[in-house]
Amino acid sequence: MRKSAAGRIVLQRGKDKPVRQRHPWIFSGAIQRLEGDPEPGAIVDVLASDGSWLAYAEHNPASQIRARVIAWDQKSWPDADFWRQRIAASIERRRQLLPQAQARRLVFADSDGIPGLIVDQYGEHLVLQSLTAGAERRKAQTVAILVDLLHPDSISERGDPVRKKEGLPPVEGTLWGTTPAEAIIVTENGHRFWMDVGGGQKTGFYLDQARNRAAVAAYCQGAEVLNAFSYTGAFAVHALAGGARHVINVDSSSAALKMAAANFQLNGMGPERWQNIEADVFTQLRHWRDEGRQFDLIILDPPKFATSRRQIDRAARGYKDINWLAMRLLRPGGLLASFSCSGLISADLFQKILFGAALDARREVRIIRHFSQASDHPVLLSFPQAAYLKGLLCHVA
Repeated sequence: MRKSAAGRIVLQRGKDKPVRQRHPWIFSGAIQRLEGDPEPGAIVDVLASDGSWLAYAEHNPASQIRARVIAWDQKSWPDADFWRQRIAASIERRRQLLPQAQARRLVFADSDGIPGLIVDQYGEHLVLQSLTAGAERRKAQTVAILVDLLHPDSISERGDPVRKKEGLPPVEGTLWGTTPAEAIIVTENGHRFWMDVGGGQKTGFYLDQARNRAAVAAYCQGAEVLNAFSYTGAFAVHALAGGARHVINVDSSSAALKMAAANFQLNGMGPERWQNIEADVFTQLRHWRDEGRQFDLIILDPPKFATSRRQIDRAARGYKDINWLAMRLLRPGGLLASFSCSGLISADLFQKILFGAALDARREVRIIRHFSQASDHPVLLSFPQAAYLKGLLCHVA
């Protein structure tokens, strides 16, 4: 016999359609009332306005996303076996998709039916993020499952600003085993990279760009390449391996550029083929525009510009500005690989932003390729919000 839910959410009349269509998010405005007093992350029943049962969800009164659905079958009570099966199925999908990958995402939150949980694998080490109250509540259980299924050398935890929106405190540290004191080496597309399991941005490496880095490299033969917002230079290593004549990394982080230099050396790429510049990208590109500097191929992979809907307009202006500058810095016939990881900026809006930049730059721009996130970051059809990464490869005349 299943346990009882900690409470019940009754939806407003006419607000049950997304849940019936298996969208996992329930916003506060869709809720008519909450029955009971569930703690953050506790399991609640979700009911339609007529009282019919719809789903189980994890409730969080501190979040705008008031509940996250975890099961639409009343017999599927989310106990330890339920979560073990979900995590095991998620890992197995990656084994099928990327059987040889040393670095890959094993769990991608709602797209894998495990709200709030991110798990990335770097060789024998795992990095975990618990980004919702529900994921935080079951974190110890998750670690035990991962240890049993994968026998890793370590499981480290990383924080994220989104935790604040969930009413969760900052976190960072080791959850299992011993986190390596020094950087480890991981392989991507045949290239080697230093990766700091205990530090760095996100979970230490941007796995979502793996196939895009290989795709852009195919256009780099003989090119002078600018890699803006370079972080630790993964795009640049791929570009040089693809035959680029010279690559410049620009990033505001001295630590990231130091690791980028180490990555060039690790892959046998001499200092005459690359340059690292520590600077604000917007400022540096304006400086080069004023100098009349030009490149054959420019990669723009900026951080997330919009973390809330009220930031969308400002983010759009930022994307337009940086792409306008890049178009001005390209030689005639040059290529621009431009990305956005802001989930609130849709692919359609992003293309319109580049259209506006092209008009202002007085350039004739053609899209020759679309980019999206790697296959270990899948998009559940009932949850299109998971498609956060988009990019365009453009020919600029």
